[in-house]
Amino acid sequence: MTRIDFDKYEDFYAKRTSGMRSSVMRDLMAITARPDVITLAGGLPNTESFPAKTLARVTHEVSMHSSAAALQYGPTDGFEETKRNIVKVMAEENTVIDPEDVIITTGGQQGIDLVTRIFVDPGDTIIAEAPTYPGAIPSFCSFEASVIQVPLDGDGIRTDLLRGEIDRLGQAGTKPKFIYVIPNFHNPAGVCLSLERRLEVVELARQHELIIVEDNPYGQLRFEGEQLPTLYSLDKDDNVIYLSTFSKIISPGIRLGWMVAPQPLLAKFNLGKQAADLCPSTLAQMIVNQYFKDFRWQDYVEEVIKVYRGRRDAMLAALTEYFPEEASWTHPEGGFYIWVTLPEYLDTVDLLALALEEQKVAFVPGSGAWVDGSGANHMRLSFSGVPEDRIEEGIKRIAKVIREQMKLFRALRGSE
Repeated sequence: MTRIDFDKYEDFYAKRTSGMRSSVMRDLMAITARPDVITLAGGLPNTESFPAKTLARVTHEVSMHSSAAALQYGPTDGFEETKRNIVKVMAEENTVIDPEDVIITTGGQQGIDLVTRIFVDPGDTIIAEAPTYPGAIPSFCSFEASVIQVPLDGDGIRTDLLRGEIDRLGQAGTKPKFIYVIPNFHNPAGVCLSLERRLEVVELARQHELIIVEDNPYGQLRFEGEQLPTLYSLDKDDNVIYLSTFSKIISPGIRLGWMVAPQPLLAKFNLGKQAADLCPSTLAQMIVNQYFKDFRWQDYVEEVIKVYRGRRDAMLAALTEYFPEEASWTHPEGGFYIWVTLPEYLDTVDLLALALEEQKVAFVPGSGAWVDGSGANHMRLSFSGVPEDRIEEGIKRIAKVIREQMKLFRALRGSE
């Protein structure tokens, strides 16, 4: 294909496209798909452990007995049976919901898009954690939101700072459209929002009449520690919109997620979804529903938790053995990710380029988790989709690049 250095369609684009951002994980997918690259970048579920015979049986049942319906359009908000199965999933986290309050989405990502699409006009303010999910940032930016990020620590979002931001915005006559929070095994930080802070976030929303968007795709994947209540279960004032997905407990390939929200909001989300894709996949829903009918879905979750726990332990051990003492990292009790902090003079975007070129290993640079590009000395490492021996080798390779750059920095500083 001939390369051109100009875009003849430039005058046709909507103004909002100038603020659109690419997801750093998506950008890395093509590179990290190469077999010679060890990728600790993408949060890829371990789909290899899903029993092939189970998938074959489920899809056979659907194709033999429901093929016509599976190939047809369905309701925009999803099948009632799918909703009832979601009720069962959320009950595992002691969260009671009404199936009438559920809308099925095309993956959890569509939930983020619909919330932003329905609530945000250009320039409207939303609050998110710092860092936040790198895949949410493109949605926020594409709808031209003004994103205020509140730092988190080992117990999740700093509620003292969150309270200060809400007060500051209120004094300026601004009310945030929503607060976006990832309470369990945070992507990318790996931490959990403590019970005390969960209660504080819900209370802040009550006091200021704010909406909380609770994004909880990893809540079922706890390796250790006590289960914490969802924000949705703590809320008594209909201030929480709950998002989750089947991607982490069955497969991302089926592209099914869900939203739970009060009825007036669901009506708007339903209209937004009609405009986006008419309806979720009927075939995917029938596969999920047949799976729930024929098998105990919790058994598979328990199996992948064992796999993920072993891989997390392997990564933590490798970090301790190979990374320099100047580095620090989180110790997640579940989920997919470990968040690494390096000396401030290191830039993980530069480190990634070197790691790919020289060591054939990938990770997600921390700056992808900030709207303003902050967090340059952080990196997200994913242990979910990589065997333990490859995890150790990948960490060893990244450590080599880090140590070389630290050595170079010291040499340059010494020559000043």
